[in-house]
Amino acid sequence: MASSATVATSAVTYIPIYTSMANYSPFIGSPADAAVNPNYSPVILGVFVFIQVIYVPLVYGPIAAFLVELFPTRIRYTSMSLPYHIGNGVFGGLVPIIGLSLIQAIGNNFAGLWYPMAIAAICFVIGALFIKETKDVDIELTTTAGAKA
Repeated sequence: MASSATVATSAVTYIPIYTSMANYSPFIGSPADAAVNPNYSPVILGVFVFIQVIYVPLVYGPIAAFLVELFPTRIRYTSMSLPYHIGNGVFGGLVPIIGLSLIQAIGNNFAGLWYPMAIAAICFVIGALFIKETKDVDIELTTTAGAKA
């Protein structure tokens, strides 16, 4: 059974992600293509971008506390920093290339959104399956495999 702290942390972390994905979803697919160009409004586009910008601190705020709980203090910096920066560099850095390639290959102007949404879904599944509860775990005493206690 998950603790209330875990449920609250998960809710604070994942609700902005899912809300962001829900805001993108109406723009994906053929029905949206027909309505895009005739009803284009830079003001509405600006409002949508502003809403998306608000989601960023809602997601990144709890990430620091969440990541700190995952690793013992002895290896915390390396275990958090290396995968975080590789993930941002590889997956985040490839968004423009893959997004534009999808748009060109499929012909849908919103096909580029499929890549970040797919990465978010994959990360959710992996996190749900492999991230363990850290409540009542003394992170000072936790040792890694092969280390002498």
